[in-house]
Amino acid sequence: MFRQVLVPLDFTPKNEAAVAVARSVTTVDGTLTLLHVIERIGEETDGELDAFYARLEERSGERMTTMLAGLADAPFATRSRIVYGRRAQAIVEVARDLGCDLIVMSSHQIAPDRPASDWISISHKVAILAPCPILLVK
Repeated sequence: MFRQVLVPLDFTPKNEAAVAVARSVTTVDGTLTLLHVIERIGEETDGELDAFYARLEERSGERMTTMLAGLADAPFATRSRIVYGRRAQAIVEVARDLGCDLIVMSSHQIAPDRPASDWISISHKVAILAPCPILLVK
């Protein structure tokens, strides 16, 4: 069992399986953290996209609240974080900052006829760079 579990979310249906698995492996005295990363478009600095990012953050917060409501009866602590950054790098940084001992991520099956293109997934990058074990859920 694991005490500090991180579940990165992109708010697709496949996330439900990852959250369910994370719930089953988090200890009673542990914490399950749901994470969503908002990736910025380029290096804009003039504020043109501020309203766009504010809407993304608001929608992400609403979805996160719904996900946390599904964990309301969990016997462990739950929390959420919404951060900005490059997805793989941000997931690894948050895992390191929180002292996570497991990351549970949803993933997809690699297509046998084009494995090279699928190897460059977020879950693959995180699996290589993470400071703790990764559990990929398909």
